Amino acid sequence: MTRRELDAAGVTDPGLRRAYTACRALNARHGRTYFLATRLLTPAQRPAVHALYAFARYVDNLVDEPGTATPDDVEAHIDTTEYALRLGLSEGASGHPVIAALVDTIDRHAIDPGLFAAFLRSMRMDLVLRDYPDRAALATYIHGSAEVIGLQMLPVLGTIADPADAAPAAASLGAAFQLTNFIRDVAEDLDRGRVYLPADELAAFAVDRDRLAWCRRAGRADHAVRRAIADQVARTRAVYAQARPGIAMLAPLSRPCVETALILYSEILDRVAAMDHDVFAARATVPTRRRAGVAARALARVARLRAAGVRQAEGFAPVR
Repeated sequence: MTRRELDAAGVTDPGLRRAYTACRALNARHGRTYFLATRLLTPAQRPAVHALYAFARYVDNLVDEPGTATPDDVEAHIDTTEYALRLGLSEGASGHPVIAALVDTIDRHAIDPGLFAAFLRSMRMDLVLRDYPDRAALATYIHGSAEVIGLQMLPVLGTIADPADAAPAAASLGAAFQLTNFIRDVAEDLDRGRVYLPADELAAFAVDRDRLAWCRRAGRADHAVRRAIADQVARTRAVYAQARPGIAMLAPLSRPCVETALILYSEILDRVAAMDHDVFAARATVPTRRRAGVAARALARVARLRAAGVRQAEGFAPVR
């Protein structure tokens, strides 16, 4: 975390400054698109966003990169993390750097602690569930793993509308990002023993886990799998469409950041389509030059808004 960002956010305690800096480093290592989008926020907003992302990444790594740990070991780690968070919220501090920064962020932005409990519930689901029979079952997982992330971010981003009106779009954006990951990472998830695409929707194209496993071994998707992936892409584009109107409800200086994330993440679907929906042949990524170009245009928009005197504080204020 840079001194300018911490000063702008009013973080003065040396221990908290180190904690936020550790969160920023974690974000930079693991979330290229998110980190790039974060640079478009005001310096005062960035520490909180890094804290939120770092907590999600920290727990996600426990589940997806367990090393030699057994599922019981991982669940115990999650339980310990949840206890540490509860203790940190009750005491207002924590010795764990990620949790220390998160506790401070929750307090500063009045974020609902229940959102983090929902997230941890979904992470526990990953320890026992390997596939999902239908979209309703998957939606339960996505709420805790992704929708709550959008809801956590909303108080940090600020809104010009009642936050309750902006919340559905924020949740949809989190879900859209997660669904995009599921499509892009079919092969990697299969290697971990998981399929995050609804079984009944795959079955409509004569696709099941065995067929996906065959494609993984072959290093290419057959015609049926490509058709099934195309269907998933279309369904996910519809979720992006539900999320997009929420951008106009955000505080003006937050809009370029979120729009950049939406554009770049949704373009992963464009890359999948350009690969003829063969998610086993290569990993769909947005080229660095394209990401930099979209970010540069958004940065220019931010500069124009600031030059016009727009301030982040000019947001929704409830009538009392």
